[in-house]
Formats: sequence, C-alpha cells, structure tokens
Amino acid sequence: MQANLVVLPQRHVEDFLAFCHLNAFACPVLGVGEAGSPHIPALGADLDVRSDLPGYQIHRAGSKPEEARAVTSVWQDDLVPVAIGCWFSMEDALARAGVRLRHVELGIQGPLFITRVETRGKGIFGGPLVVSMRPFAEKSVATVRNVTRRFAKVHGGPIHEGEGAALGVADIAAPDFGEVLLPQADEVPMYWGCGLTATVALQKSGIDFFITHAPGRMLVTDCLNASLETEPESTFA
Repeated sequence: MQANLVVLPQRHVEDFLAFCHLNAFACPVLGVGEAGSPHIPALGADLDVRSDLPGYQIHRAGSKPEEARAVTSVWQDDLVPVAIGCWFSMEDALARAGVRLRHVELGIQGPLFITRVETRGKGIFGGPLVVSMRPFAEKSVATVRNVTRRFAKVHGGPIHEGEGAALGVADIAAPDFGEVLLPQADEVPMYWGCGLTATVALQKSGIDFFITHAPGRMLVTDCLNASLETEPESTFA
C-alpha cells in the first residue's frame, strides 16, 4: 500500500485532520504518528518517514518547495506525520479485474486538476478540490466503478465521468499537476478526489513549515492493498 505523506507542526494537526475527515473522499487518512516521532506504527514496524521515501518536498512560507532526498536534518520535535490514501492502491485490483490501465503502460501518473469545487473547510484549512483523471475504455467503466467503490479508504469510486467542465476543468490537455493523458475515441475520462487537495490546503493556509512527499515519490507501507478493500461505498455527490 502506498500513501501520500504530510508532516506538519502539532499545533495545526487537529484542524488538519478534521479537514481531511470532512473531505475523506479526497484526503482519506490512513495513519497518524506521534509528535516528534518519525514513525507510523500502524503502517510499518520499522518505517521512518524522514528517510524511507525516495523524495520529499520541504515547504516554507513565501518560498518554492525545496526538493530533498531525506528530511532528517530539518526534523523537529513538534512535527507529526500523517499518511493519506493514494489512488495507486486500487491499481492491482483493477488489473486483476481485466481493466486496461493505459497510464501504467505509459509509465506515468496521469493528469491532476485543481477544480472549481470548494472543499469543506476547517480552521485555516480549505480551498479547491484537486482531482485525478484517468481514461478507461467504455466497456470497462462499470467494472472500474464497481472495483474502486470497494476502496473507500483510498478515494473510493469516481466522483465524475465524462466532460470535466462540471468540475471546472476547462482543458484536459493542460493539467495543473502530473502528465497529459488524453482519452482515446473509445475511452471515458473518469475523475477521483486526489490527496493533493491536502497539499493545496496546506499551501493556502499560510503555515510556516510543512513537508510532503515529492510528486510520485510515495510512502510505501508494510500494509497490503487488499487490506483496504471493503463493501462498496456510495458515490460522492
């Protein structure tokens, strides 16, 4: 199981977690550590979030994120690690169901868009919903829906299908993050809430310092993707 990583000062954690829970289809919380500890025991016995990821971004107010291979040198006693569910955890289930994952074939993550949909705010945390888009063959759409709805802990089912205008996505050839992946003639674009919603909320909050994984450089846990599968959840509305 892979996860997004956010590390932030303890004084902001309560409101940040509340924000995530209010927008769980985009920011599903998988685990939370203790202040000052780089471990999240629920996700791995020897996991160390300061160095176990292949890449990090260090965010400071007023500056562009700084890329880093480890964050041990900037770790502080009041920092709390939070793991947020990732869409990647559904990919093996989709593959086993016979769904073609064209973004995987191309070796890319796919496009991510900042929408005009507002999240439910909490304290200083709020802002727009970020979504991921992946195109699937029309014949596979029902299967994709059914499989992903069983993974509510990692975004669950799609929140939208078809043209992205309803979400405020004006041009799918111009993503805000990730790579361009245009639907082919027989494909339907499908959209899911994305964990980058949390990063955008943190950036907008104005807090002085926080850490995230670098794009595509996820936290790999000891938990199996299959452990996330549950009964189908209702769709976002």
